[in-house]
Amino acid sequence: MGRSINLEGKVALITGASSGLGKRFALVLSQAGAKVVLASRRVDRLKELRAEIEASGGAAHVVSLDVTDYQSIKAAVAHAETEAGTIDILVNNSGVSTTQKLSEVTPADYEYVFDTNTRGAFFVAQEVAKRMIMRSAGTAQKPAYRIINIASVAGLRVLPQIGLYSMSKAAVVHMTRAMALEWGRHGINVNAIAPGYIDTEINHHHWSTDQGQKLLSMLPRRRVGRPEDLDGLLLLLAADESQFINGAVIAADDGFGLA
Repeated sequence: MGRSINLEGKVALITGASSGLGKRFALVLSQAGAKVVLASRRVDRLKELRAEIEASGGAAHVVSLDVTDYQSIKAAVAHAETEAGTIDILVNNSGVSTTQKLSEVTPADYEYVFDTNTRGAFFVAQEVAKRMIMRSAGTAQKPAYRIINIASVAGLRVLPQIGLYSMSKAAVVHMTRAMALEWGRHGINVNAIAPGYIDTEINHHHWSTDQGQKLLSMLPRRRVGRPEDLDGLLLLLAADESQFINGAVIAADDGFGLA
């Protein structure tokens, strides 16, 4: 008899949902039955995605969120729970990058990357977790809450020209473990996905350039991943069935980290 992940009755908040991996994550969780809350600064793109989800029979809500603004984080999480109900699953996905040598990084570059990738990710998770912890207090049977941080293989292995990004994602890796250790007793499992090179609308053009082709030749199977290659891992970490997985940082990189 087959078995599938069923997220009916769950509410999932996805940050950075307006494009790329965030958009894919929202679609996948919705297809599994979750009510999804789409969050980013590009509200117009979120409304288009909401329409797509609703046309397929899913339920979606839109909230404006700037993860570099602490008050925006607090307001967005409060709005999400008012609109959709209490959050069971957080996919902490917002991220940015720059391409440069470390010797060329300016204070503005550093703040741009770390404010989103590290500081923003931390305070989004913190705000969601505070509410989860409050609801968990005093309950005999702990709920199955899930926080999934999106790290990167660059947080496990420093890559040239994106050292600053690598540093910010390495912080997300350690942040995931620290949160798992502290919040696990409240029924919150915190894990991270560390994707390798994934073909998205942001970088799609790159793979046909000389530099992109050179990078492809260095990958173990000479290919980049697709957003859907992360579907199974995302669903596993979001599901009740992952109750014994806490503090894990799972690379989904087609073996790139082994080379």
